[in-house]
Amino acid sequence: MVDIFDEVEEELRAERARHAWRRFGPLMVVVLVLGLGGFAGWQGYTWWQNRQASVSAMAFLSAQSAAEGASPADQAARFSLLAAQAPTGYRTLARLRAAALQAEAGERGQARATLDQVAGDTAADPLYRDFANFLWVLHGLDDVDPAELAARITPLTAEGSAWRASARELAALVDLRRGRPAEAKRALEALANDATAPQGVRERALRLARSIEG
Repeated sequence: MVDIFDEVEEELRAERARHAWRRFGPLMVVVLVLGLGGFAGWQGYTWWQNRQASVSAMAFLSAQSAAEGASPADQAARFSLLAAQAPTGYRTLARLRAAALQAEAGERGQARATLDQVAGDTAADPLYRDFANFLWVLHGLDDVDPAELAARITPLTAEGSAWRASARELAALVDLRRGRPAEAKRALEALANDATAPQGVRERALRLARSIEG
C-alpha cells in the first residue's frame, strides 16, 4: 500500500510540474534567451571597445612616430586628423597634443580653439577639460582680454581643483595683466606659504612675488 501511495504522490508531483511548465515555461525561455542575448551583446560591445582602444593607441603612436622631424604645424595637423577619428580618451589626448604643437608653431589662436574643443567635450574626463581651460589661459596671457582670462582661471583656483596651485599662480599673472600688482603679490605670497602646494610652485611664486616688489 505504501508503494501505491508513493506512486500516486510521484504522479501528482509530475503532473504539477507539467502544469507549471506549460504555464511558465515559455516565459522562462524568453527570459533565458534575453539574458543570454544581453550577456553576449555586452561581451561583444566590450570586445569592440577594447579593439577600438587598441586601434586608437596604435594610431596615436604611429602619428607620434610619423610626426618626428616634421614642422610643429604639420605635426599638429596629424594629431588634429587623429582626433577627428579617435574615441573619447585618445581624442582628448590628440587634441591636447595638437594644441601644444599649434602653440609651438606660433598659432596661439588655433591652439586656443583646439583647447576649446577639449573643454567643451562633455564626454571627456573633467580633469582634462579643466586642464584645457588652464592651458587656454596660459596661451592667452599676451593677447586675450584679461577679464576673459580671469573668468576662465578663477574656477580652477577653488578648493578641490586638481590644478589649484598652478591655477593660483596663473591667476596672479592675470592680475598683473589687469594692472593689479598688489593683488598679484599678495596671491603669490599666500601661495608661497601654502604647505599644501607643490614645492616647485611655492618657490616660483616666491620669486615672482619678489620680482613684483623689486
